[in-house]
Amino acid sequence: MRAQKNPRASGLSVKLGAAIFILFLAFLTAVGVRGVSVQEPAVPAAQKPAAPEARVQTKDSPATKPEPPAQPIPYSHKKHLALGLKCQQCHINPEPGDRMTFPATSKCMACHVTISRDKPPIQKLAEFAKSNQPIPWVRVYVLSSWVYWNHRSHLEAKMTCEMCHGQVEEMEVMTKVSNVTSMAGCIDCHRKNDASTGCQYCHADK
Repeated sequence: MRAQKNPRASGLSVKLGAAIFILFLAFLTAVGVRGVSVQEPAVPAAQKPAAPEARVQTKDSPATKPEPPAQPIPYSHKKHLALGLKCQQCHINPEPGDRMTFPATSKCMACHVTISRDKPPIQKLAEFAKSNQPIPWVRVYVLSSWVYWNHRSHLEAKMTCEMCHGQVEEMEVMTKVSNVTSMAGCIDCHRKNDASTGCQYCHADK
């Protein structure tokens, strides 16, 4: 005899199958909707901050010159050099040759004892000379204390004053016009003149 099917069991099976089918359809619908309409906005790539615009120095836009330091007495190289004075007449290079010195007040007064002696700057010059005090000139070019520098070795290498200090004969006020007191300036000049750029030449214990 064939076993009779249980109608209750058959009904449960149909309901269970229908429930699974409905859940499957709901799953497909959810996946389809998410895949089509629920799109996450694209995240823009992180942008690097814009680099500051480089300043290009051209012949038409020269580098800004620094303000010259205030001096105790106004002095015009232009005026004095026009009279025929030479650099070495006022700026001598004593041993060991590292510096070019300033002239003594007595040297200045050799001329100004009669020339422009009534002008306030010359009267101030005369006061320095009378008290035997040097004029406290403020240096325009200053090297760091850990850098060794020698004017004489550069003069012997046929370097001229204008190569580092510019057209001084045209200056009413002495102004810094080059970067020769910086490491970059020194290295650049040495390379252009086929001189050594070894560290020991400027930083050795002399």
